[in-house]
Formats: sequence, structure tokens, C-alpha cells
Amino acid sequence: MSTPAVVLVVEHQVTCPPAWFGDWLERAGVVLEVRRPYQGDALPLSLRGLDGLLVLGGAMGADEVSTHPWLTPTKALIARAADRNVPTLGICLGHQLSVSALGGSVEVNPRGQQVGVKPVDWLPAAAGDPLFGSVSQSHCLAVYWNHDVVNRVPEMGQVLARADTGEIQALRLAERTWGVQFHPEVSPSLARTWADEEQAAAARPDLDEVVEAVRVHGPALEATWSSLASAFAALVCTQ
Repeated sequence: MSTPAVVLVVEHQVTCPPAWFGDWLERAGVVLEVRRPYQGDALPLSLRGLDGLLVLGGAMGADEVSTHPWLTPTKALIARAADRNVPTLGICLGHQLSVSALGGSVEVNPRGQQVGVKPVDWLPAAAGDPLFGSVSQSHCLAVYWNHDVVNRVPEMGQVLARADTGEIQALRLAERTWGVQFHPEVSPSLARTWADEEQAAAARPDLDEVVEAVRVHGPALEATWSSLASAFAALVCTQ
């Protein structure tokens, strides 16, 4: 019997877990090794014994390393994975950390926070991409929930998708390194958690509408992004 593939998951806060995406990877036979540096977990210095890297989202900025010091070793792991062709996917903050680690930059979105269930506009390059090729062939909806966006793509990066307002939503950053600004992992229950958090901090009644949209579109979101998880698992399992 072959040894199952192991993916290192870097989680940045308790309310940003692997959620749906982690469930789908485990169903594909992948073992998740979740590290929570905000709770004191140490990040490995190398990727030896690991077949993939998944870097999750969080409320902090990609360059807030003084207040969230584990972001520096996270960027180092991303750069090491890119150098060694270890399949890597960054989600939202993880996407921004990957961009920063590989020579690009991010900024607060001048248009303001992006929140909602919105379409993903795939570019022609996505059709032949080994990770996004299958999902980019049809109309896709995704959960957007972010303040920051990529404003400078690393030299070797290739933009694969944008929002309808122009912001970069998917990138291939190296041979086997990708990032998505949207949230393929978000279930209706996780959307409810995020909405409650933000509504506790400020009056945001519109977020109830977002949670309802995630619920209504849940089956379509599951169908699309479980396919992405399957494609990532396939890459990981061929390491």
C-alpha cells in the first residue's frame, strides 16, 4: 500500500480553517498536517516529507510581520516550495503572502472591501493551466471576502483570472505555485461566522445578504471548487 500524500496547511486564525477545501482534500486521500502558528505551533524549516503546501486566509495583511511574526517563515516556506516545485496553493492572505514571497506586492484595495458571491472572469491562459484548466472552462461563481489585492505581479507570475472590476483573482506564480484571491473553502456556516465577526465590530446588515447568497449558491460553489481541490490533490499525489 502506498503512503498517502501529506499537505502542510498553514492556518492564520481560528476562524479561517481549511473548511470545505480541507474536507475535499481528505476525501481525495490527502493527509493534512495543520500548523497554527498563532497558537504557538512551529513551522518547519524545510518541506522534507511533505508533498504540498496550502496557505490559508486571515484578517492580517501580508506585510504585517511585526505583529504576526510567523508570516516571515511562512513566506520563506512558500519561496522554498516554489524553488523545489512542491505544489502550493495560497488562498486570499495565502495568495498575497505568495505574491510577496516571490517578489510582488499587495495593497489595500482602493475600491474598498470585496464581499459577496461574484463571478470569476478567467483569462485564456487558464484553459491550459494544470490546476485551473478544468474549472476555467465554465462560468464560475466564488466567494469574495477581502480588503487587500495584488498590485504588482512577480516577474514570473501569470494572471489567470480577474474580478469583473479588474482585480487579480488567480495567479500562477511558479511552476507549481498558485494563488487565489477568492475563497474556494467557504461554506455557508463559515460565511455566517465571518459575518457575525464583522457585524459585532460594526453595523453591516448587508452581510446577511452575503451569507444567504453563499447558502443559495452552495451547491454550485461545492461543485466547482471541489473540482479544484481534486486537481490540487492530483498534483500533490504525483510528487
